[in-house]
Amino acid sequence: MTTAIILAAGKSTRMGEGLDKAFLSLVDKPVIAWSLQAFERCAEVDRIILVVRKDQIVASKAVAKMFGISKLQTVVAGGARRQDSVLAGLAVCEPDTRCVVIHDAARPCVTSEMVSSVVTMARRAPAVTVGRPVIDTLKNCAKGSIVSGTLSRDKVWAVQTPQAFQYSAIKKAYAALPPKTEVTDDCQVVEIDGTQVKIFETDAPNFKVTTPADLQLISKLLK
Repeated sequence: MTTAIILAAGKSTRMGEGLDKAFLSLVDKPVIAWSLQAFERCAEVDRIILVVRKDQIVASKAVAKMFGISKLQTVVAGGARRQDSVLAGLAVCEPDTRCVVIHDAARPCVTSEMVSSVVTMARRAPAVTVGRPVIDTLKNCAKGSIVSGTLSRDKVWAVQTPQAFQYSAIKKAYAALPPKTEVTDDCQVVEIDGTQVKIFETDAPNFKVTTPADLQLISKLLK
């Protein structure tokens, strides 16, 4: 069985004080609903676990009901860090889970086809992420905004979510992660544990909602 963990417990600090970007309106529905519907439509996903702020649990269940999310298994409260929220989701996965696909709800352009691709690859590889080669010139700034050198982009990829894992691999990697280690995505966790990560290359829009300007841009893509 494949379980999806959708993360929406972030602080949304760059969106504005008191705002939770997961519940802001995007075209005709909340940001979080776009990801929920994409995973609901994906035949490769059997169950969905939603991780949100503690004060948004009731609202999340209401959104799921409103948009017909029948695969929702449970809604749990997230932690202070992204990795704490992932652990909260992993803790409630059913014992028959074989694959876990983790996604940031702040990426509402995700499609069911994208989810299906990474899950299918994860049946043959322990860890898979969506990504694309970097095309921008990369500068290193050792102090503030002063450029100290130019980095080679030949072998550099920008990775996003969804990221899919064999359940045993991601559980083992998180169990072995040193307590004070900070990670920015789940592939980094399995990398630290020595697990190989494969990239599913896509050129489909998969932007992350971080600022009000992002909402305006993504709304034009989704209309």
